Amino acid sequence: MITTVVGNYPKVPSLGNGPNMRTAISRFDQGRITAEELAKTIDDASADAIGEQVQAGVDLVSDGNLRWDDEITYFTRSLSGVTLNGLLRFFDSNTYFRQPVVEGPIGWKGPVSVGDFGKAKALSPKPVKTILPGPYQIAFHCQDKHYGDPGKLAHAAAEALNAEARALQDAGAGFIQFNDPVLLQHKHRFSEYRELARKMTEGITVTTALYTYFGDIDGLYPQLFDLPFEVFGLDFVWGEANFNLLKSFPSDKKLGFGIADARNTKMESIEDLVGQVDAIKMVVPMDRLYLNPTCGLEFLPRANAYAKLVRLAEAAKRAQEVLS
Repeated sequence: MITTVVGNYPKVPSLGNGPNMRTAISRFDQGRITAEELAKTIDDASADAIGEQVQAGVDLVSDGNLRWDDEITYFTRSLSGVTLNGLLRFFDSNTYFRQPVVEGPIGWKGPVSVGDFGKAKALSPKPVKTILPGPYQIAFHCQDKHYGDPGKLAHAAAEALNAEARALQDAGAGFIQFNDPVLLQHKHRFSEYRELARKMTEGITVTTALYTYFGDIDGLYPQLFDLPFEVFGLDFVWGEANFNLLKSFPSDKKLGFGIADARNTKMESIEDLVGQVDAIKMVVPMDRLYLNPTCGLEFLPRANAYAKLVRLAEAAKRAQEVLS
């Protein structure tokens, strides 16, 4: 069993300690610090986020995606044919994203997150995953002024994501994760998503993962697991029905078991987390489980996010001791 994270880590440090990205960004926008000083603050904050994950006991870490303003913009704004618009709410959360506007054919211009991965890998004593948006995450959050069809836009996004994944693989990334909760809102388009998944993973030989959240996979089970990913991340809090839907699981796949609520400051007890591992292990053996929060932790105060990771790591340790 491996503990990991799903998406963005909180940008504001706990109790005001450590580099504060939000303050630095505000000061940069006001012309009070240079671009170099801002970049240094972001590097320091990313190192801080990696250090907290390692200290919490997380086995597979990320750089916290702290350079990402949100889950969509950082990658999408680097594509040709895209400009940025105003702020929109991200799902029903209390966070917002700058809506990308597709003005023309989108295309991959070069690596977006390869440098970030390299910095994280150099800093972390633990393996580092890379996290990208999925094609629906992009297509259905953009204002489309060119394709006139979200499917066509999603196919172009999948090609760009594949180019980025190949660049990451060439740079030594061993785990590439695509976050696409929007798929759960468009389950009727699953046949289209099969082709998108093929495009995203073409030529990728390292571990790939597809993470969904904010809902369940009713209507997608069991065909979801036919997609060419090794790991499937599911939300078992906001998609509680997933517990009853999983009657069997492919022996060549692994499950991202999202059981720590990343949208609620209430702390799960270690006993409850271990009990959920006990409940799922009849369907998915523990050696094929990734224990993680339901989604990115940016919705939480930093101290709460860290505490949830500590509890996940302790629950994984205890489950392996008492349930093996």
